[in-house]
Parts: sequence; C-alpha cells; structure tokens
Amino acid sequence: MDLHTLLFGVYPYLALATFVLGSWIRFDHEQYTWKSDSSQLLSKQYMRFASNVFHIGILGIFFGHLVGLLTPHSVFLALGISDAAHQGIAIFAGGVFGLMVILGGSILWLRRLFNPRVRAASRWMDINILGWLVLTACVGFATIFWSMGHAGQQDFTVMLRLTEYVQSIVILQPNPELLRNIDTVYKLHIFFGLSVFLFFPFTRLVHIWSAPVGYLFRAYQVVRAKRTA
Repeated sequence: MDLHTLLFGVYPYLALATFVLGSWIRFDHEQYTWKSDSSQLLSKQYMRFASNVFHIGILGIFFGHLVGLLTPHSVFLALGISDAAHQGIAIFAGGVFGLMVILGGSILWLRRLFNPRVRAASRWMDINILGWLVLTACVGFATIFWSMGHAGQQDFTVMLRLTEYVQSIVILQPNPELLRNIDTVYKLHIFFGLSVFLFFPFTRLVHIWSAPVGYLFRAYQVVRAKRTA
C-alpha cells in the first residue's frame, strides 16, 4: 500500500471513526469538559465581530461542501445547473465564506495567543485547533485560483473527480485513484480537512454537537411584571 492510498483510502476512515467514537466516549466519560469554553467574559475586545464572522463562515463552508460534494451530479443537471455554473457557485461561495473564516479565525487565534487573560485560560488545543482551521481555510482558498484556471479552460474534470471521491468515501467504496493526478493543493486541502475530524473529539469543537437548535422552535416565554401596591 503506497502513501497515496494510505492518505486518501485509509486515513479518511481513521479520521471519521475517531470523530464519531471519540465524541461519544468523551461525552460518556468527560461531560464536564463538554463546553465551548468561551472567553468572552475575560475580554470582549474584537470578540463579537470576529466570532460572528468566523461562525458564519464556518457554517457556510460546511453546508456548501455538504451540498456541493454529496449531491449526485445528475441532480445538478436535472435542476438545470451546468458544470460551469456549479463550479462558478463553488468558487464564489467558497471565496466569500473562506475569507470570513480566515479573517474571523485569525483574529480569534491571535487573541488567544496575545491577550494575557485569554491566553492564561486557554488550553494548548484551543489555540492549535483555531490555527489549524485557519490554515485549512487558507489552503482551501488557494484552491480557488486553480479552479478558476480550470474554469477558464472549460475543464471541470477535477471538480467532478473530487465529488466522486468524496461520495466514494461516504458509500464505503473508497476510490483514492480519483485523486492520483489532481493538483497537490487539492490533496493538501483534503488532508487538512480530514484532520479536523481527527482532532475534533479532543477540542472545544465538541460543543457543536450540542448546538441549541431547539431554541428556534421552543414556545414563547411568558414574562409578567411584578405589580407594586
């Protein structure tokens, strides 16, 4: 088994298995560490802007990848979305949301590094995971320039092969050969992205599992003012 097959045929399942089982074990054994560890009370400087920009960017990137990579090619064609339009949307959305992650994440990362109060309350993994997410976004943003070059040549082969590769992983029929001859920058982005899943259970990112979605659907809270005589 060569390094390419190991990285893109085996590593994805190692990362995803760690993501699921690691999160489960941590929730079962270390529930007191299952939190976002927000540092807003320690320092509010740049926090609101950076946090909002970062989280909007992350959500956009996540759902963009989810829809763009896991939707069958035939569905896009049935909806009237050509390969050129598909790649154009991916370039535009990836650029906007990627820049948001880089900007917001960099501010949060530097804040964790150089704000004395925040640094004192931060674990090394808090700092490292932010840096890794920003680095992953930077590599992802770099792929845009290659994608623009392919789009200019009306060559959508790489986009289709990336989609087929991700879908092959999901259906448990990995085909790393689809990535064999594509540009290295795409391979780096895939490796960095998979590593986020590998690190996930050991970081503060686990709070994503506990996102308060129920708040969107809960009943209104009735508040009555106390009357004074």
